[in-house]
Amino acid sequence: MKLIDVYTKLKELNSPIIQTNDAAAFLGICVNHANKLLSRISKTNQIIHIKHGAWVFPDTDPLILPNFLTSPFPSYVSLQTALYFHNMISQIPNIIYAVSVGRTKVYKTSIATVSIHHIHPSFYFGYVEKGVDGLLKIASPEKALLDIFYLSQTKTRLFKTLPEVELPKNFKISVTNRMIAKITSVRKRTLVKRRFSDFIDSIKGNQNYENEA
Repeated sequence: MKLIDVYTKLKELNSPIIQTNDAAAFLGICVNHANKLLSRISKTNQIIHIKHGAWVFPDTDPLILPNFLTSPFPSYVSLQTALYFHNMISQIPNIIYAVSVGRTKVYKTSIATVSIHHIHPSFYFGYVEKGVDGLLKIASPEKALLDIFYLSQTKTRLFKTLPEVELPKNFKISVTNRMIAKITSVRKRTLVKRRFSDFIDSIKGNQNYENEA
């Protein structure tokens, strides 16, 4: 089977992510043969290897990568990346940040560097699905901000300093407080609540926001 024919058939899958197992089944060949073909095609830069058994096309939206990289554990884009997505910060992050119930890990691909950060399963919520087939999972404005506060006490101290944030008009403080209440760890919940309260106090009078009861 010629590589150009394999590539053409893979495009027919109409999926930005190619799993080696799926490619093998679609092409009617064994997994080892499919892996060899995919590896050869990747040398032409027509597809890109992102992790064991997973490949993407070069024009794939980098923001959909986290959920595939952490599979079988779910993840969603959050932290500075989500803040920028929601126009809450002006500086473009050079890394795609995401949270997952899986372990903390950095994935370096030729498309983007993806930094995954672990959160407790009980705090895994507050995201929406966007794009075709809902492949892009991204935190709401409220959850993106809280995820930074939640992770600010980790050993890396990567999220200790909050960038200058402008709250969107649809940001709901009451929704944010309800999210904080779901943190099961009393210590973590107290820290997040304090940081959020301090943040709101710091922007009073400078930004318009909806402060519902």
